[in-house]
Amino acid sequence: MLVIISGPSGVGKGTLIRHLMKHPHFVYSVSATTRPPRPDEEDGTHYHFLSTEEFLGRIEAGDFLEYEEVFGHRYGTLRSPILQEEARGRHVILEIDVQGAEQVFSSDQECVSIFLAPPSMEELRRRLEGRGTEDPQRLELRLARAQDEIERSDRYDIRIVNDDLAAAVEQAEAFLQNRLQTA
Repeated sequence: MLVIISGPSGVGKGTLIRHLMKHPHFVYSVSATTRPPRPDEEDGTHYHFLSTEEFLGRIEAGDFLEYEEVFGHRYGTLRSPILQEEARGRHVILEIDVQGAEQVFSSDQECVSIFLAPPSMEELRRRLEGRGTEDPQRLELRLARAQDEIERSDRYDIRIVNDDLAAAVEQAEAFLQNRLQTA
């Protein structure tokens, strides 16, 4: 089954996913992007880094389950790796934004979905500032986008507030265990 995890930048999606990935029946879907890699990122591990031309060609070929332009860069989920992992009987975790999730929700792809929310916008600001990766203008754009994403989180199967990581992980694991057993 496909497991969608969304939430604003800085909310802790990556940390939650690292905990879920300790379970052998889960595999992480590596997204494609046109943005340049950050210093600690490797092609094929963190993202499939594509040129804009390559990305557009893959869209035209119908290779993406979902794709979106965010902050001037394109992001998307390639279909073939998901189909390969599902054929192996594994649950595929997608870390995608709300717009990408809405594309999946509108498709015929069966999925379960988790929206990870911050305890407050102030806490989200603090987390984003603590990362030190955003200039002030980009930070404000991310916060405005976060507010929009939170307002659209009602389409998800569950909304988990990440104010305590251990509790958020426990809640996500219990939800997934329940949903995947009944699927």
